[in-house]
Parts: sequence; structure tokens; C-alpha cells
Amino acid sequence: MIAHLRGRLLSKHPNQAVVETSGVGYDVVISVPTFSDLPAVGSEVALHIHTHVREDSIALYGFLRPAEKQLFEKLITVSGIGPKLAITILSGMPADEMVGAIRGNDVARLTRIPGIGRKTAERMVLELRDKLPSAEPGQISEAVATSPVEEDVLSALLNLGYQRASAERALASANRNGKASGSFEVLFRESLAALSK
Repeated sequence: MIAHLRGRLLSKHPNQAVVETSGVGYDVVISVPTFSDLPAVGSEVALHIHTHVREDSIALYGFLRPAEKQLFEKLITVSGIGPKLAITILSGMPADEMVGAIRGNDVARLTRIPGIGRKTAERMVLELRDKLPSAEPGQISEAVATSPVEEDVLSALLNLGYQRASAERALASANRNGKASGSFEVLFRESLAALSK
């Protein structure tokens, strides 16, 4: 089974990426958080892969972070949750918030995810509560900040009370917009603007 793919990113969409490895293009289903963190088309990318085999198809589900793949694999063990719904769930709420909601019996919060009704949310809590790690800040989502300025901006956003996953996405968005010139003030303002959308 395919467990990891490294190659050139040929195309990306909010729920799909095509990665070329040794002349073969692999169609990989991805979550919105993974899509948000993917590099530009043409760049090299490495994805952790879950290969799902059915009688009529083989599907690849890709994740930038091992922790997101582990959460996906736990979600599909819940009765009534298949791989497609698991990807929707991972796209509907940051992974660290979801772990906190499941461990905290917060069914109401889980039902806000598109496609999750009360019964499914209750099953998620019942079947996963004791199987998930305790949600410590930064455990599920690894830091995406690379430069000292980016780390300062991320730290400032966390100090303002934003969730780490949301702050990282906003920072990535501010960097993609290209307006941030490497100065703390500009990058911070752009990140705040992305968070307020």
C-alpha cells in the first residue's frame, strides 16, 4: 500500500491534489487545511497517504501532517463515517479543536460541522473519546512559521486568543497574498485581516 508520496505538485484544488512521482501522477483526496498549506503548483511536496481500497476503487487520501492522518484513520473507525465524510469533518474544524470537542463531550460543537448530525457526533464522542491524545496547544498542528518575523506574528496572534490552527492559516494566507514585505507590522495586519474574513 502507498503510505507516503514525494514529488512535484501538478495541480491543487480544495479537495484534490495531483502529485507526480517518477513520471506517474497520483490523484490524492485532501482536506481544506492541507490544501491551504500546500506549496505553489510546480513545487516539491511530501504527503502522508492513507490508501483506501474498496471492491470497485482505490483512493488515496493525503495529509501534510502525520497527526492529521492519524485523526483521519481514527475517524473512519467510527460506524457511519467513511473516508469522504472524514475528509469533510477535517475540513470543517481545526484538528486540535475537534480533539478538544470530542474529549470534552461537546456534541453541540461537533454538529456544526457540515454533514455531522447529532447521532454521528454522539458516536464520535463515544467511540473516540478515550482513543485520542489530550489536546495540548500545537500538538495536532505543527508550526508552519519559518522566519523569526513569522514566528513573532504567530506568537502575537496566539497571545490575542486566536486558535493556533486558525492563526497558522491566516499567516499562510497573508504570505500567499504577497503583500507582506517581511515586516512584522505588515504581516501582522494582513494576518488579522485574513482572520476577520
